[in-house]
Amino acid sequence: MSTTKVKLTSLESLGQAAECLRVLAHPHRLRMLQMLMAQQFTVTELAQACEIPTPMASEHLRLMQRCGFLASKRDGRKVYYEVIEPHLKNILQCIEDRFGAKK
Repeated sequence: MSTTKVKLTSLESLGQAAECLRVLAHPHRLRMLQMLMAQQFTVTELAQACEIPTPMASEHLRLMQRCGFLASKRDGRKVYYEVIEPHLKNILQCIEDRFGAKK
């Protein structure tokens, strides 16, 4: 066994991370994040891109907001969503590098 100290994250923090990773672990949410990394979209636009009903898209967005990944802004009758967690860029880049379309 090595005597080198390993810097460990607290189990409480790892529990929070695991919960947020579970939220990310869905293809529709990952698609929404890919889109939202580029610009703001409404729930209707995101639902159409994912080919799901708008209420289902709203639930996905609510879960991602709860983890602190997204914020919403109202503009008249429309609500636009945007990514506010800067580390999502790195996570999505890893996913795209590993699972993205082959060139």
